[in-house]
Amino acid sequence: MPFEPEVGIVLGSGLGGLVDHMQVALALPYRDIPGFPVSTVVGHAGKLIFGTLGGRRVVAMQGRFHYYEGYTTQQVVFPIRVLKGLGIRTLIVSNAAGGVNPSFHTGDVMVITDQINLLPNPLIGPNIDELGPRFPDMSEPYSRSLIALADEVAASLGLSLQHGCYLGNTGPSYETRKEYGFYHTIGADAVGMSTTPEVIAACHMSLPVFGLSVITNMGLEGKKATHEEVQREGERAQQTLTRLIVGMLERM
Repeated sequence: MPFEPEVGIVLGSGLGGLVDHMQVALALPYRDIPGFPVSTVVGHAGKLIFGTLGGRRVVAMQGRFHYYEGYTTQQVVFPIRVLKGLGIRTLIVSNAAGGVNPSFHTGDVMVITDQINLLPNPLIGPNIDELGPRFPDMSEPYSRSLIALADEVAASLGLSLQHGCYLGNTGPSYETRKEYGFYHTIGADAVGMSTTPEVIAACHMSLPVFGLSVITNMGLEGKKATHEEVQREGERAQQTLTRLIVGMLERM
């Protein structure tokens, strides 16, 4: 019988360990999937994992693709469209991000409530009418009902969550202190180099999205940021992410 996933999960830098908690039915390297880009970033394993988690059939992207790798945003979101084609009804996205809200701390987990996209929009070009409308609504990019569910699960498990707006920019250079300050001024609480095009593509297909950011460094503090630090903090937060996501899947 074919495996029909209900939920798609995109795992960002240092967060791929969630698959260790899955009952894996199949693992496909991206290079073996026709049309799929290939991950070139350390911390992104580059596999599509099918299995069960929290009693749900899921398909997890163990690593994503980025505009800064040289891919177009249309290529970046191609896997999201594939996941929708496989039958998922909910998309969960995660990422590592720099904190620009001064009340945040390194290691915090932020529920994404809104986004600011500074990357090229993946819907530029001819519209694919069978996927969605030419001008999709973005008034609720992250599902309010899934955010409420996350808060309910977190309260029951004693997990502390932040909430805020995620800003996606091109990278790959980390931001200057003034850029961090500017992003906070225009409404961002966390900043990274991914996610926003994926969510635009999901909204285009009327796919409900839940998003999480792990705050791996505090940009406003002016400390040097490294990819190794991002991976390390992401790995430290995996237990919190795993407990939250499993708890949500159990209650969906």
